[in-house]
Amino acid sequence: MRYKSSFLINGREIGLDCPTYFIADVASNHDGDLARAKALIWKAAEAGADAIKFQHFMAKSIVSDYGFRNLGGQLSHQAKWKKSVYEVYEDYQLNRSWNDELAAEAKAAGIDFMTTPYDSKATEECAPLVAAFKVGSGDITWSKSLEQIAQQGKPVILATGASEQHEVTRAVDAILAHTGDLCLMQCNTNYTGDFENFKYINLNVLRSFALQYPGLVLGLSDHTPGHAAVLGAVTLGARMIEKHFTDDNSRVGPDHAFSMTPASWREMVDRSRELQAALGDGVKRIEANELDTVVVQRRCLRLTRDLPAGTILSDTDLEALRPAPSGSVPPYLQGEYVGRALRVDKVAGDALNFNDIEVNRA
Repeated sequence: MRYKSSFLINGREIGLDCPTYFIADVASNHDGDLARAKALIWKAAEAGADAIKFQHFMAKSIVSDYGFRNLGGQLSHQAKWKKSVYEVYEDYQLNRSWNDELAAEAKAAGIDFMTTPYDSKATEECAPLVAAFKVGSGDITWSKSLEQIAQQGKPVILATGASEQHEVTRAVDAILAHTGDLCLMQCNTNYTGDFENFKYINLNVLRSFALQYPGLVLGLSDHTPGHAAVLGAVTLGARMIEKHFTDDNSRVGPDHAFSMTPASWREMVDRSRELQAALGDGVKRIEANELDTVVVQRRCLRLTRDLPAGTILSDTDLEALRPAPSGSVPPYLQGEYVGRALRVDKVAGDALNFNDIEVNRA
C-alpha cells in the first residue's frame, strides 16, 4: 500500500502543510492513580497538547523478570531504579478498567486519546477508543504486533529509536501492507535527560527519511531537555511531536525527571507555532507586511536641480535616495534614462517617475 502525504486524526489533517501535532505521553506518570491520570489529561489540554497518550503494558507481557535479573545489572536509565525492572513495570502498569473513563475524559477536555499498546489484548481493547496508535521504538522488530496494530483502521505512529535503516524499512513495509496512514518518527531512546544526548538525537535522519519516503508524514519522539530538538525537527519537516508529560519533575517514578511540565509544554508549543509560521512556503516575494518598507527603504532616482520640460538628462542630474514611491525609477535603470528628455518640469529633490520621460523613439 502507498503511504499518504497526509491523513486525518479525528477529522484533523496531519501533513507537511498543516500545523504541528503535539502528543503528550503520560506513560507511567499517572503513578497508578486514576484521578491523577484524569488531571494530567486536562493539564495537557490546557498546555496546548493535541493528544494525550498512555502506555498499555502488563509487566508479564513486556519484560522477562528472569531475563533482566540475569543481565548482570540494570542498564541505561534503569540503573537508577531502586526496584527490579519487572517490579517497576508492575508498579506502573495502567489499570485497563480505566480505559473508558480515560477516553471519555480526553473527549471532555477536547484532546485526542491515544496509546502505545504492548500486547495483543491491549491493541484489541483500545482500538475502539483511540484516535491513533503509537508504536514504541522497542517494538520495531516485532512485525506481528506491527501488523496487528496496522489492521485496526487507525493511523499508526512509528518511533525508530535505537534502530538501523534496514530495520526501519522492514517495519514501514509491515505497516504499509495494511494502512497508508503512517507517521515515521525519528527518536533516540536514551531517557537520562542528559544534555550530552543532543549529540545523538541526529535530526538529519529526518532528511534521510524524506529522501527515502518523499511526502511521508514525519515526526519526532524526543526525550532531550528544552526545545532545541523539537524546533529543529519542525524546521526539517516533522509535523508530529511526542514528549513525555507530567506536572512535577520531582515526583518519584521512572519518567517524571525527563518529562515536560505544563509550563514548559506551553512554551514548546508556542515557540513551535511561531517557528512554523516563520518557515513560510519558500517562494521569495515582497510580503504583504513589507509593502510600506518597499517605499521607505528603497531608493529611486531623484533630481539634483530644478529642470524644465525638454531637458536632456545627464548623470549629474540624478542621484539615488530614499524613499521610492510607486511609479518612481529605480537606480539600476539610470543608464537607460540618461540622454532622454523630460516631459514635465521637475524641481530639485523630485522623484523621477516613469511617465516623466519622453518615449525614446530612436
